[in-house]
Amino acid sequence: MFIMMYMALIIFMIALIMMTMASIISKKTFMDREKSSPFECGFDPMSSSRLPFSIQFFLIAVIFLIFDVEITLLIPLILTLKISNLLNYMIITFFFLFILLWGIYHEWSQGALNWAH
Repeated sequence: MFIMMYMALIIFMIALIMMTMASIISKKTFMDREKSSPFECGFDPMSSSRLPFSIQFFLIAVIFLIFDVEITLLIPLILTLKISNLLNYMIITFFFLFILLWGIYHEWSQGALNWAH
């Protein structure tokens, strides 16, 4: 019983020493103006915050997030193919893909995907 406690203490001390050594070794000691200033998405943080920017970047980011999340919803559909009824599986999959295609068509028809305005 005491041997297990001593082994756990020794392993804990070794891990603590290794983490401390890694922290000391990996410290970057040089600081420059660019690394110590906050990064504000490519904008100068000291200028006016009311400067106009292109809404296209925002729209493309939102569209990317929407369709990226949809990929995570498609993966369970693939994994449940073997345990589900084939007719229900096909209906759900086609409905899901129809909504995705309808969404991308809507974005395209509204001009959100056109860069040349």
